[in-house]
Amino acid sequence: MRIVVPAEYDGQRCDLILSRLAAISRSQARDLIASGGVTRNGTPVAAPREAVATGTVLEFEPAPPPLPLQPEPVAFGVVYEDAHLAVIDKPAGVVTHPGAGETGPTLAAGVLHRWPSVRGVGAENRWGIVHRLDRDTSGLLVVALDAEAERGLRAAIREHRVVREYLALVHGSPGAPSGTIEAPLERDPVRPTRMRVDSAGRPATTHFRVEERLGALTLLRVTLETGRTHQIRVHLATIGLPVAGDRIYGRTSGSPRTFLHATRLRFDHPLTGTVVDAVSPLPADLAAVLDALS
Repeated sequence: MRIVVPAEYDGQRCDLILSRLAAISRSQARDLIASGGVTRNGTPVAAPREAVATGTVLEFEPAPPPLPLQPEPVAFGVVYEDAHLAVIDKPAGVVTHPGAGETGPTLAAGVLHRWPSVRGVGAENRWGIVHRLDRDTSGLLVVALDAEAERGLRAAIREHRVVREYLALVHGSPGAPSGTIEAPLERDPVRPTRMRVDSAGRPATTHFRVEERLGALTLLRVTLETGRTHQIRVHLATIGLPVAGDRIYGRTSGSPRTFLHATRLRFDHPLTGTVVDAVSPLPADLAAVLDALS
């Protein structure tokens, strides 16, 4: 597909221009750019935020339409369920939803298998999924089972009305018992599968407090205010507290996998107003790491 940028889009972000003129979503535009598949006058576009001038020629190969999501049995726990939503416990090693380069069964396919009526709720091929966890991260996710709950949950997340707590084992020890990290995040244009702190990125805020100091390692309770991709892992690494077992931003030592577990979700039910407060204990593999350290 070839696009010549018109005057009314002069100086706008590349991902915005693509989404408007190529009839794709902003996330699809960002994924295309991150994969190196978009060129500007023959040169690959490095980052979604790059400004593009009038007359610039943007070219890319449109991605084929995704195959319809098929239900598949996927193991996960159900911590809370009613007619409108469910809080589920994702095991490590399971991808939340289909995406570029991801293969194998996904949590989204498992959700569709357990609740077939969720098809049509929210984004295509991500039916019911309103937020995600990384493949290696275990723990709690809330899933919308009808359209009204989906709208309400997305609004609650956007307005920071959902408490999302994690347990993270990190190398090093913070100098204070608690702290807040405020650092905007953007996709790394050189390594598009990674995120990085960048002043031009999207705002991101992470709070943490020390749960237990374990010699050269520290167990932290982390609370998300925003939910950017890889936020906790990048933020903690940036302040010198890389997550144990994290092969991308941290150190492979200290844990058999990324030691990050979504241990608590608390929010007001979008339809009934009652408080849903779900807790997930550490899974056996991470609990064994703490036992060994103790």
